[in-house]
Amino acid sequence: MGAQIDLDAVRDGELGARSRRTHRALVCSSTGCLSAGAAGVRAALKADVEAAEQSETIQIVPTGCRGICSRGPLVQVEPRGEDPTLYQHVDTDGAHAIARDHLLGEGVTADVEVVAPNLPFLEGQVKVVLANAGRIDPERLEDSVAAGGYRALHTAITSMTPEQVLDQIDRSGLRGRGGAGYPTGRKWKLLAEAPGTDKVVVANGDEGDPGAFMDRTIMESDPHRVLEGLAIAGYATGAERGFLFLRAEYPLAIERLERAIRAAKRGRLLGKGIFGTDVTFNLEVRVGAGAFVCGEETALLASIEGRRGTPTLRPPYPTERGLWGQPTMINNVETLANIPPIINRGPEWFRSLGTEESPGTKVFALAGSLTTTGLIEVPMGISLRTIVEDMGEGVPGGRSFKAAQTGGPSGGCIPERFLDTPVDYEHLRALGSMMGSGGLVVIDDSVSMPEFARFYMEFCRDESCGKCVPCRVGTVELHALLDRICQGTGRQRDLRHLESLCRTVQATSLCGLGQSAPNPVVSTLEHFRSEYEALLTDVPAATTRGGS
Repeated sequence: MGAQIDLDAVRDGELGARSRRTHRALVCSSTGCLSAGAAGVRAALKADVEAAEQSETIQIVPTGCRGICSRGPLVQVEPRGEDPTLYQHVDTDGAHAIARDHLLGEGVTADVEVVAPNLPFLEGQVKVVLANAGRIDPERLEDSVAAGGYRALHTAITSMTPEQVLDQIDRSGLRGRGGAGYPTGRKWKLLAEAPGTDKVVVANGDEGDPGAFMDRTIMESDPHRVLEGLAIAGYATGAERGFLFLRAEYPLAIERLERAIRAAKRGRLLGKGIFGTDVTFNLEVRVGAGAFVCGEETALLASIEGRRGTPTLRPPYPTERGLWGQPTMINNVETLANIPPIINRGPEWFRSLGTEESPGTKVFALAGSLTTTGLIEVPMGISLRTIVEDMGEGVPGGRSFKAAQTGGPSGGCIPERFLDTPVDYEHLRALGSMMGSGGLVVIDDSVSMPEFARFYMEFCRDESCGKCVPCRVGTVELHALLDRICQGTGRQRDLRHLESLCRTVQATSLCGLGQSAPNPVVSTLEHFRSEYEALLTDVPAATTRGGS
């Protein structure tokens, strides 16, 4: 444990050092850009700057995700006193051109593609959770502090009582960003009111939906924000220890979180006597084996305890009896990343974003048939059409929009006629879909909807823990029925059986995985029934109906 960090001194020192530099080059170093060669780009920029002996005046900064993942690797050059330039699809040759022309030369290079500053993908966003993503080096505590990191924690524990913090979170209207949308303030109060002193808070980073990478990006891009949110949650609820649970498939997030925890402990932002008070909060990372079911909170807790990750019946709920029998609260990573800005700017500011019932912003991972894919943060209530046609720039290749899948394996498919639907908890649920953790997959007219449903059912079948019969047997039989229909050997009775079995699995499964597994099937049957009927061997073509 080192000396207590002085937030003002660290911020002033960091900003002062930046003011003496002529240029900063921000290189996206998240998983997406790294897989496309960003490490080589960063090395090339650094080598050229060092060769020119300009390391004191030009800074090469590895950052988190900038969001435009389909255009990476990305490099943003920020000359002092001038507008920044964002380069896309940068390779090592492009990095040398950027160093030669823009960092060491006269200005913007013509040898590398530039992202238009008014790109709809960027213009439509409102950054709250991702405010620092792509702007700071996630592996340096100083960068986080210079961007306002740990200010909210300092305010909370030196100027507010736990009850006042609880009240701010409750009044903000923040709802859990993991999918269910449970009011965060209400959940915090349940833990605060639970008897006993040995309480625990847990960050759920076990993101398992196909195509989803919202939580991974937050943890990779701004790990200190997640730690700060957890520490505030601990202070407000009386918990002195916490856990970050994430999957082993996220090695970069694990590395950066562990590095952030060590740095925060050295600065006495975690541990005993935070900011010279009697507040204690200890935190550690726990890594799961990648089971989708461990996103369910009771299965997650079992995994942390070293047991097999399978769900248990509730009640009792974790806030009554959780880790090792102690009251435990679980929040999604994105939920916790909203906490510092709420403390800093107030619940009224947060409520000014989004809608009355769904305040704030939501991070979505855009995937599938879109011109521009990646990560966006938008106010709740934005229309699906705005996301797909404006920010994602529509379906490419001359194809047309067919449906959008929200909520991953637990969600549903939304056809074209509902594109103007506001994206919030209530409207998506009314369409038979859900917000989920934030995955959004766009489907074009080349995709067979029965085959699409079969893909998700195969995923749920493989990920079922097998503890309860409805899920263990039901998902296998649902997949078999879908397989038979997709192969063109299904009959009308198979379709009736499919619908009946969906209702049974939804009503009788033990946990959310099984209860929601039929959702993609149910929604595609509702909106695209004709595609199922066209594959049946005993339905005359003239009788088919449905479609988007």
